[in-house]
Amino acid sequence: MSFYLSFLKVLLLLAVTAPVALAFGFAGAMAARAHFAPVSWLGKAYIALVRGVPDIAFFLFFVIALDQAIEYARHKVLCPDWDLPVRQGNDFVVCQAAKMPLGNSAQWVHESYGFALAVVTFAIVFGAFGANVLFGAMRAVPRAQLETAEAYGMSRRQTFWRVMVPQMWVYALPGLSNLWMILIKATPLLFLLGVEDIVYWARELGGTKTPRFTDYPHPDWRMWYFLALLVFYLCFTRASEVALARLMNRLTRGQATTGGEAQRKAA
Repeated sequence: MSFYLSFLKVLLLLAVTAPVALAFGFAGAMAARAHFAPVSWLGKAYIALVRGVPDIAFFLFFVIALDQAIEYARHKVLCPDWDLPVRQGNDFVVCQAAKMPLGNSAQWVHESYGFALAVVTFAIVFGAFGANVLFGAMRAVPRAQLETAEAYGMSRRQTFWRVMVPQMWVYALPGLSNLWMILIKATPLLFLLGVEDIVYWARELGGTKTPRFTDYPHPDWRMWYFLALLVFYLCFTRASEVALARLMNRLTRGQATTGGEAQRKAA
């Protein structure tokens, strides 16, 4: 049953992470094109730093750092009388009340906490790539469109929200489509974050089982389990390609782009 539930866990991760990563990306793109220099530097630094760090290294480092930061903050608030150092060699030691989640918490609390860390980590990583795509899409909107809006008396804010944002999606969708595919393929990295995903269960259930340790002995079936995962990911990515192609056709309708011109001639 856990193997089948892990499929739902992966789908839930994608359903939650995609909009959160898009929000991170939109905020990063807005910051990168801000006219206030420090904000622009911050947005561009976020895009450059996160995109430049390997995903595995970021996942391993960030999750540990975030988890310890949360526990350290709780430690300072809940245990002000603690007189021992938090750093004791290679160990990170906080009082029991500061543990996140608490040691006596239910199993679902531990799993939900790990899942939340996974969502935040994936959102930050893929949000940086999304920010780069959206930043380029904003710059791809024809300048004449923006100048026309300004000539009609629109403020900079109105021009951004009423002209640039609606038109940028047609330029951003190809890059966001590729990012969605990469996000799907990156879900097996969940095991690095302590989440028991489909890859974890395929390895555990497919391994050789002897009568001494299980009521259902079998030889090494991992190849068949991973073959099933291959079919799952191929079907999922194919369905995504079809849906994204239809969305692209809808967005390019009536637009002064190559796709929009092709639709006009076909009509």
